Amino acid sequence: MRLNQLNSYRKTQKEKLKIDKMENESKLVPVLREGVEIVKMIAFRDLREVVSRRFPERERHYHNKLTGAAINRCFGIVNPEPTFQEFAQSESQEIDDILNCLTADLPQLRIPLTDALRIMVLCDYQEGVDNSIILSQNQDYGILLVERDLPMPHRFIELVRRIGASLGLVIPPLPAGEADTVEEGEK
Repeated sequence: MRLNQLNSYRKTQKEKLKIDKMENESKLVPVLREGVEIVKMIAFRDLREVVSRRFPERERHYHNKLTGAAINRCFGIVNPEPTFQEFAQSESQEIDDILNCLTADLPQLRIPLTDALRIMVLCDYQEGVDNSIILSQNQDYGILLVERDLPMPHRFIELVRRIGASLGLVIPPLPAGEADTVEEGEK
């Protein structure tokens, strides 16, 4: 009888651990995806400046569309709107040229882009989607740092926070004691 209770207890504990792990993973993926989106925002902002210098005769609207199309191609995103698909098709060579020159034009983005691309593929895989082809495409563009290790999730979040805070895009978290003081001051 006692052995049955022990086995039952062990089984219950294993199930609890499995549920806890699944809950933690389900909370982690959205946070990591948010980090990927911040890297995309940073890349868009910096790349738009490069595009505007490369095409000074073109309007800002063109710069935005071309930059957006380049970021979308980098991250394997296809815009469902027909006008954007037509634009990406007609400007395909320009988009390839921009991505091929990205690391020369913006070397400071290579590490964040490498990490964001790998984290995105990892999150997609966690959700049952295999889009690892994106990594090899970015390796072909010279963007992906192959020798760089896959970042641990907390390291990726720290990287994104640090870069985002330096650009004023995210507010870094306050230490626990300071957060309590701010909350009390707001009351």
